[in-house]
Parts: sequence; structure tokens; C-alpha cells
Amino acid sequence: MRNFYLLPVRKLLLIASIILLSVNIGKSQAVYLPYSYQLDQKFNSTIYSTGTSFHTSLKPFLIDSVLSPTYNAIMQRSIDTSRKGWIPRKIFNEHLFDVKNKDFTFYGDYLTDFQFGRDISNHLNTNVNTRGYQFGGTVGSKFFFYTSGYENQGKFPLYLSNYISSIGFVPGQAYERNQSFGGKGGPSKDWSYATTILSYTPIKQLNITLGEDKTFIGDGYRSLLLSDFAANYPLLRLTANVGKVQYMMMWAYLEDINLPKFDSFGNNRRKWAAFHYLDWNVNNRLSLGFFNAIIVPEADDKGNFHGFDANLVNPVLFVSALGSNAAQPDNVLMGFTGKYKIFDKTAVYAQLLLDRFNAGDFFSSNNTNNTNGVQLGIRGADLFKVTNFNYLLEFNTVKPYTYSSSQPISSYTDYSEPLGDPLGANFREFIGILNYQVGRLDFMGQLNYSNFGIDPSKADYGMNVNLPFLPTVNTTTVGQGIATNLFYAQGSVSLLINPKTNLRLELGGIYRDQKNSLANSKTAFVTFGIRSTFRSIYSDF
Repeated sequence: MRNFYLLPVRKLLLIASIILLSVNIGKSQAVYLPYSYQLDQKFNSTIYSTGTSFHTSLKPFLIDSVLSPTYNAIMQRSIDTSRKGWIPRKIFNEHLFDVKNKDFTFYGDYLTDFQFGRDISNHLNTNVNTRGYQFGGTVGSKFFFYTSGYENQGKFPLYLSNYISSIGFVPGQAYERNQSFGGKGGPSKDWSYATTILSYTPIKQLNITLGEDKTFIGDGYRSLLLSDFAANYPLLRLTANVGKVQYMMMWAYLEDINLPKFDSFGNNRRKWAAFHYLDWNVNNRLSLGFFNAIIVPEADDKGNFHGFDANLVNPVLFVSALGSNAAQPDNVLMGFTGKYKIFDKTAVYAQLLLDRFNAGDFFSSNNTNNTNGVQLGIRGADLFKVTNFNYLLEFNTVKPYTYSSSQPISSYTDYSEPLGDPLGANFREFIGILNYQVGRLDFMGQLNYSNFGIDPSKADYGMNVNLPFLPTVNTTTVGQGIATNLFYAQGSVSLLINPKTNLRLELGGIYRDQKNSLANSKTAFVTFGIRSTFRSIYSDF
């Protein structure tokens, strides 16, 4: 059944949109919260409380009765401007536009992200100049919509500039349009991107989300199963909550920017992805999760177009792992998650990713019969009994060649960036994050240490997940290749201006040291700016 043809993706999304918009609107509020680690960790004291059984591992969240008190408290961290007129209220407390009545709500904002800084180690001035917007609201009490868009120019510290130039893509965002604006330190990067979401909750137990966004699975800062590092992608996601079980099915349309372009749209190669995730809250402390994903190319390497595969609609967990058409090789992954609240507001968590699996060789490092990843971590709130002092400590490791496929178009990527950890595969990684909020001041500190193996020229030791997987006699020892160590430290302090858009003054610094037998690259970077939105933009790789 791998060659079953259905309508092209744009028609599918159009039909799904019409279905969502034509249903009757009812009376049960469910506001969609775009995912950001820095925002979501502020819910730690609520979601990791032993008094709740909230499903914590599937993000973005919906603001329901459990999250509403904490969310409202976050949105009300503002200055008292009740007696100072319309302009101060809009600057410090409110959306630029905010309409509310019994049938619908609507808000809109101008968003900015203006930063200037200095890459001290490489003697470069840096800057980011972002102009953006966001609009959102509800129709009735079951339908939520949200869109945001950004136009950007910027000069980055040298390591990020080199990364962007090498792949032609600003990590997690969009194409770099390769327009030079000159100036000392080389050309500015230029890019734009957008997010759009339609979210419908016909009954309390079901949410349907359609749009262009990201999905994150897990309780950690990273996810080995599905992270928010890569760019936005078109998606249709159904999430059901029945008793203690939450079940998610999602279909996504992904792209590759490196392979020959011959498909029906005449530009990037494309592929379909289907994801299933079941999260079972055994009780208020223990949760277990089961995950699988399949990547199916839209056309093979000879340009034969296959269309959407009807098998991807199958709602049964793990059924996609039962087989694959040799002429159109799929990439199938399975995974498991676990979480246990060892104390009130403190949870240990774990992930196990299985790509290629052979039970007899599972614990052996010298074979390519098994490619897998493991995550272990602990996170929580009110460290040392200090209110709003959140923390996380995490370890991740992924064996070489994990996520890759014999046909590169089927790799576990979007726009050639990993759908898992930013480091791809063939690494070990330790991460520690502290965050403390007092009033409108927010302090964040982060330390990363990772060890990985870089590929020598014209060789594949398993870190680059875009390269074709060819069964070899090579070992799959983590760190094989050019052994490289990376130390990364980041800190910031910010002063909140408007909680509705997270508008803030922010001072930050990064120290990055990457070394191996060939080179030692150091970056000391400081930046200051006025920033808004809750989006995640990663530079810690």
C-alpha cells in the first residue's frame, strides 16, 4: 500500500482548514500556548506538583483549568498604570489591540527584537534587527487562532555566522537570503519566518490543531524524540485525553534543502512524517510514554512521485514500524519516556530512542545493528525552598548514525536540521540551567558540556544525520571520528516591561570553547537589547 495516492498537501490542508472553520463553536475555553522552554519552565511548580496529574511531556500546552492560575500570574507581572492613561497601559501592561466580548476575543501586537553586541574573541560587532507582529484570539470558547511573523537582519558571532553560511539557513527559523548589507565583520544575514495556528477543542477530551508550528515531546530541555530545534513545518495534530491517558497523532510536511530538486513543486525535496505519542499518568507521580515516528519521502531518488501514503493515517501506535517498501525506504523510529515526581515540584525524567534495533547486540558498542539515544534528567521548582527558582540538570547521548537513512531524503530532519538534538548524533551532552524570577527581574544561567566526533574529510563517522546510512564494519562508539569537546556557558538578566509580549530589556553573555586536535575555537560574546515574544532561539551547539 506504499504507493497509494491522495491529494497534494496544499489541498489536504485547505480541506482540513474548511472542516475546522465550519464546525459549530461551543463553550469550553482552551487557549493554545506557543512552546518556549523559558516560558514553560515557569509552570514547574504547578505541573510537577504531586497534587496534579497534568500531562507534562507534550508541548505546546493548552491553557486549561490546571494552568490558568499560573498563566494569569505570569501575565499580570506589570506596573500599576491604572491612573496614568492609555499609552502607559499599552506599553507596560496590555496588548496593543485587545478586544473582548461574549462571542470572540482578539489581540494584536507589534513585536521587536533589537540587539547589539560584541564578539570579543573575534573582534566583531554584532546586531539583530527584528520587526514582527502577532495576532490571536478566540471565537466562541472552543476555537483559538494565532499568527506571528518576523522580518530580520543580523550579524552573528563568528561560530553562528559560519554555521548559517555553511547550510544557508538560520537555525530553527528560515532561509538566509544571502543579501549582503556590508560593514565591518562581513555581510548581515537576512531572513523572515512566520507561525500560524488554528486550534479547535470540540469537547474537553479532544483538541485539533492545524497550522505551521513546532511540537516538542519530553520533559527535558532537549528532546531526542521530537524537539523544537528545526524550523516550523505544516502540521495537523489531534490530541485526545481519556482518563489518565493522553494520545497524540500528528502529520507533518517536511523539506530538505540539500538534495537535488525535482519534485512536483520544482524546489525543495519533500517528505511526509507521521508521529504517534501516548502518555499514561499511572498516578500523580509516575508517567510512562510511548512514541513512534515514520518519515516517508514524497518522491524517490529517481524522481518518481508517490504522493501521500494512506497508511500514515493509521491511528494505531507502532503500526508504522511493521514494514517498509524497499523501492521507497522509510525511516522508522520508536521511543519511550518516563517521569517520576520524587518530591513535590521535583521530577526525574528519561527518554529512550530506538532507531535500528537488534536485541542480541543492544548493549554492544562495536556494531551498527543498534542505533539509539538515551536521556536522563531532573528538573523542578523552588530550589532550596526559594519561590520561582527553577532548575534542570540533564544528560543526553546518541550513538553514531542514529536518525539517518539509506536514502538521505528520509533522514529525521526538516530543512536538513535535526528533529532531535541540535548536535545530531555521535555525542554525549550535559546541561544545567537555573532560572530565578523576582518581581519583574529574571535571571538565567546555563552550562553545557558535550563530547562528539567530527567527520574527517570525505568520511562519515555518524554525526551528520543527513548523510546516507551504509551498513559498514565501522564501530558505533560515541565520539568516534575527530574527538571534540565543547564547553558553553550563557547568562542573562532581564527587566520585564510588558508581560503580554514578554517585552524586556536584556543583558546577556556567552562563552563558547570548542577544541580538538585540529583547532581551538573560542567565542566570548556580550549583547544588550530590547526583546519581545516567548519564542525559543537556540545558540547552544
